[in-house]
Amino acid sequence: MHARESTTRSYDFGWILLLGVLWGTPYALTKISLQSIPPLTLVTARVAVAAAVLWFVAIVMRRRIPASWRFAGRISIQGMLSCVAPYTLLAFGQQTVDSGLAAVLNSTAPLFVCLINFLWTQHEKLTPRKILGVTSGFVGVTAIAGTTALAGLGGQVPGQTMIVLAAISSAMSAIHGRRFESIAPEVVAAGTLTAAAIMLLPFALFLEEPWRLSPSASSLAALLINAVAATALGFVIYFRLLRTIGSVGTASTSYLKPAVGVLIGILLLGETFTWSFVVALGAILFGLVAINSERRDVPPNAVGRGKDQITVPGL
Repeated sequence: MHARESTTRSYDFGWILLLGVLWGTPYALTKISLQSIPPLTLVTARVAVAAAVLWFVAIVMRRRIPASWRFAGRISIQGMLSCVAPYTLLAFGQQTVDSGLAAVLNSTAPLFVCLINFLWTQHEKLTPRKILGVTSGFVGVTAIAGTTALAGLGGQVPGQTMIVLAAISSAMSAIHGRRFESIAPEVVAAGTLTAAAIMLLPFALFLEEPWRLSPSASSLAALLINAVAATALGFVIYFRLLRTIGSVGTASTSYLKPAVGVLIGILLLGETFTWSFVVALGAILFGLVAINSERRDVPPNAVGRGKDQITVPGL
């Protein structure tokens, strides 16, 4: 029997906001790291460090780990969809696409979740309120980027296509990630990031020869903060939200990324405050509330109780 979870809406909304902050702040940290660390090496190190931290957490918390090839296959797919494909596509796409337009295109993940859900999976009910929320959030992101950003549509087709494909991959990861609802979020996140690191490592070694690098202290510090906070903690929250609010609600956190970036610029970098930003942020927050204010049937909390699972040896 499924338990009706309706009393944790405000609690989950707090996790949504935290995830939006965690995934909206790495842009500055990544820029610092890229000063002395090439992109593939940076991404590989980021997910590898995050994975190591999460495996340590999973062992300390005595989480159960699936012992089956089926789980290994599924977690490899999740690593590809959540990390390898979107990170790589964005890294190359943003080289030729203006940042404002890239933010708009990258925020289409909730739209693609709805489209895939409607045309194929039908795993969540798309109510008028949820559709209104998805639309409102996207309008808010577009307003933050500015209408001039849309003028570049069609100008750099390869780069724009890569960013859209990254958004589609993120949408598919939010749908595929629902398969792990009976497994502890720390274990799913650790497995996802480990799979991503394994897939990325050969390319980083072959193309960038990281053993020849001499990264600066500031680049390494930014990398560690990015890995532990944005990546490790962020992915744990991500997989927790997938089981409580579903794929559409979890994907809607992408609307917060450009808003957080602008807010950091205003608070820390002295950038100009405008009332248009307040209106756009209001549209995004209204969208998040509309998407995530409906009840959802979820399985009872069964962390670590799935089939084919074993406890960590020695515990």
